[in-house]
Amino acid sequence: MQNTIDFFKYQGTGNDFVIIDNRDLQFPKDKKIIESLCDRRFGIGGDGLILLENDPTADFKMVYYNSDGNESTMCGNGGRCLVAFAHFLDVFEDQTTFTAIDGLHEAEIHNGIIKLKMIDVDSIKNVDADFELNTGSPHYVTFVENVDQYKVFENGNKIRNSASYCQEGINVNFVEEISENEIFIRTYERGVEDETFSCGTGATAAALVFLKDKNQPSVNVNVLGGKLKVYADQEGETFKNIWLEGPAKQVFKGKINL
Repeated sequence: MQNTIDFFKYQGTGNDFVIIDNRDLQFPKDKKIIESLCDRRFGIGGDGLILLENDPTADFKMVYYNSDGNESTMCGNGGRCLVAFAHFLDVFEDQTTFTAIDGLHEAEIHNGIIKLKMIDVDSIKNVDADFELNTGSPHYVTFVENVDQYKVFENGNKIRNSASYCQEGINVNFVEEISENEIFIRTYERGVEDETFSCGTGATAAALVFLKDKNQPSVNVNVLGGKLKVYADQEGETFKNIWLEGPAKQVFKGKINL
């Protein structure tokens, strides 16, 4: 007998996710099942799968899996989509807190725009002319010209599978400065092993590198799937009070046999 589950599909600037209300803990956390649900030809399709679960210390808990079926580190756009889903379920009204693999997060929603507080970033590491930092997930940031024509898959795959990163993997962000308050970013994501339309922790990482040593509190971030904004306070080498802001929408819902 097949088990049937209810699912919801959400997207945040083109970063799309299968989301399941798992407060009853009935979803089987099986790698092959999760991978099949994220498959774009034989399943629902998504860059990842997210479970909403109960948490004793916050309004809810986020459990995130990459499309390869493996549980992964923090996903910024996924977090914003899960906040929108929790709001849809009437878990909270305007402001909320939830736990994720990297700790406690605050969030708020107004007119479909979700603002998510990210973890503090202690430092940005220089890697030759490029940068490495962790915004809940590990990121490599490099600035390029004509990013709209850049070979993101080819070059991102090469860095991600280089000797330094092949074991744990890293997300690779290619960034172009558009103006003093705007950047354009394209990201190769580990776990998806391809370019995605948007990456929230990547947008945050690129924004922090851009804002480093600049006397400004925010930057607009363009991604293939739309527009985000990142706010941050810099204290020495540390960034605090980091917020990722952008839209998140329910695309459709349905039932599927596992």
